Amino acid sequence: MVVSRSFLRAALLAALCILFGTVAYSQETTLKSGARTAYTKKIQATYNYRFGVNHPFAPGNPVLAGGGFIQPGAFPTAQYCAHCHQAAYHQWRQSLHSNSFRDPFYRTSVNILIRTKGIEYARHCDSCHNPIAVLSGALTEDSQVDRSFDGDGVTCMVCHSIQSVNSTKGNGSYVMGIPAVMTDAKGNRIPGEVPYQEILDHTDRHVRAVMQGLYLTPQFCSACHKANLPAPLNRFKFINAFSTYDDWQQSKFSRQSPLNFYHTQRVTTCQDCHMPRVPIKRPDYGAKNGMLASHRWLAGNTAVPFYYGYREQLDKTIEFLKSGQYLNVDIFGIKKLHQPGLIGPLGSVPFHLEAGDVLDAYVVIQSKNIGHSFIPEIRDLYQAWVEFTVRDAKGHTLCRSGYLRPDGTLDPWAHSFTNRPVDDDGKRVNNHEVWRIHSVAFDNTIQAGRSALIRYRFQIPVNVKGPITVTARVNYRHFREVYINHVLGQQHPAYPVVTLASCTRTLVLGENHPVTSRPGENPDWMRWNNLGIAYLSELQYAAAVKAFDHVVQLRPDYADAYTNIAVVEIPWEKYGSAMDSIRRALMLSPHDARAHYYAALLERRAGHPQQEVADLLEAEKQYPQSRDVRRELGVAYYRLGEDKLAIEQFEALEKIDPDDLAAHYNLAILYHRAGMATQARAEQALFVTEKVNSTARSLSFMYLQSHPEESLESIPWHLHNLLPGNEGETASGREHTPMTKEAQ
Repeated sequence: MVVSRSFLRAALLAALCILFGTVAYSQETTLKSGARTAYTKKIQATYNYRFGVNHPFAPGNPVLAGGGFIQPGAFPTAQYCAHCHQAAYHQWRQSLHSNSFRDPFYRTSVNILIRTKGIEYARHCDSCHNPIAVLSGALTEDSQVDRSFDGDGVTCMVCHSIQSVNSTKGNGSYVMGIPAVMTDAKGNRIPGEVPYQEILDHTDRHVRAVMQGLYLTPQFCSACHKANLPAPLNRFKFINAFSTYDDWQQSKFSRQSPLNFYHTQRVTTCQDCHMPRVPIKRPDYGAKNGMLASHRWLAGNTAVPFYYGYREQLDKTIEFLKSGQYLNVDIFGIKKLHQPGLIGPLGSVPFHLEAGDVLDAYVVIQSKNIGHSFIPEIRDLYQAWVEFTVRDAKGHTLCRSGYLRPDGTLDPWAHSFTNRPVDDDGKRVNNHEVWRIHSVAFDNTIQAGRSALIRYRFQIPVNVKGPITVTARVNYRHFREVYINHVLGQQHPAYPVVTLASCTRTLVLGENHPVTSRPGENPDWMRWNNLGIAYLSELQYAAAVKAFDHVVQLRPDYADAYTNIAVVEIPWEKYGSAMDSIRRALMLSPHDARAHYYAALLERRAGHPQQEVADLLEAEKQYPQSRDVRRELGVAYYRLGEDKLAIEQFEALEKIDPDDLAAHYNLAILYHRAGMATQARAEQALFVTEKVNSTARSLSFMYLQSHPEESLESIPWHLHNLLPGNEGETASGREHTPMTKEAQ
């Protein structure tokens, strides 16, 4: 083989370029490392380590690779990234991530915290809302850190510099690596910005620096979309705040739990819903075939784009909320006062009505395509409610509930999907002052795949003519009017209200005949199933079994119908009947993991531990990430004296949910038995820390005693009475005057 001299010279030159380039990058890395060391020493000299030198970012949970602090300028800016990623930058600029710190709705709340307790406590919130401020050491008294980065919130290189998630505890449980848009030839991260041409010449090394499989997982999102209130923040004890990640992990969309009422064959992640690939018009090197993973992270926040005038983001958010068939509203049936039996499903059964009849309308709200609770996260500020209206043939309102009053506040007797946090005096915690929360008076959230039943009592007027229409819709507003007023004052435009789902039924005076089902309407077996699920949530066991019996009649081949009956009968303590139902389910579907799980619980009660374990192992084989299956297997092995196997199960459970109390409690005992004293003490401490304070419930009772309009909502099977002289508004225009405006 003959090799030309010119080729050899070119090869030698290329090798020297690589060598000197690597050396140059190495020298630059060393210089930047030295600058970071000097910066850390400067910050440490005046930094307030209120929560201990080993926890510089507490009460948040972030970790900075290499320790110390990092200069804000070490993070390449979003504007730098925009040079090659114009479409992603445009989307990000209007997103909640971009505005996570500067928007007034967040700033108002965190500023109260700073004024009340001190700026160092804001590390709890800003670990997710402003990571650069936390990691740079800016959140300390009299900080001299230049905070010109505040307006950019969570930037491109905040997310794309995270190297791992150290647990799914949330509160910023990420490990921040060296911000880098390139690696060298050996894979070492090159800190900071580099010339664009270097990136274009080595796109593989750019991708290696800024992308990894972690970013495509829900665990990545869990770092900030799960939160708790630790004792250092509230000077009380650990309290769970929100757990969007846990909601997803236990929903059908994760396919990690067998216990859902409905199932799917496809895993749907956070990114699938909130970062779908969308067509773009602006140039972007990250696009493929004109499509880019959306960096808008569309969800429920209409307030921030409305405030900043981001019309495109607002329109897309509203479109997102309306387009997903996330909820199903079903006016399932009616019940005549003082008459037995529920008439339903409406549209499928005949019935007779007369003027003057007093009716209870049964409205079932199904969380159908939401991978987390409705509503998620900050339930004390977000506002979702049912608007229920009865109209005559001319469209005149006869009665209604869940309306907005002239001042923009919500009817205080409306059925809201919200909660009521209270402080140590039993008073409502307003303005998201989370450090004051000691208890929650009630929580009307609908979990993923579950249903809620709302009842409304009204009367058909004796003088009405023609049909009446009954409408139920679920509305959503970001935020409560009272909070918007607190942030912006009384003089502001009305913030958007979005109808997520609705249903209307026409009731004829005289005979009502079955009608053809409408497009998108659930089949009757599913309508009964959702009613049964709602009854179960209300602890109405007899009614739930009756509803599920209808499902069996309509779908005798549906194994879950029998399992659902057993799920009701177990807490109802009808164990023999429950086992019969489980056997029927397993005859139809011998490997059904859900049926095997509940069979195991019944076998345990019957004193059959080996069969109990066998059933749980069948469920574990199909759902190894199920926290419920792992927990019960641990208990089963513990009861059998199989300590080693029990430890394996509870340790696996802690990896799934690091806050699981059963895991802490049982591991404390099992480790002690095994002579693992240090581990036993650690688990005991976690159990004591995270255990719910049973006395806090009395604070909820104090609140409910002084708020009758709220007390009603705390009763699972409550009824909204729209007859004259009660709650709501009637045709006369009468409105109940609430005792307090706190509930608005």
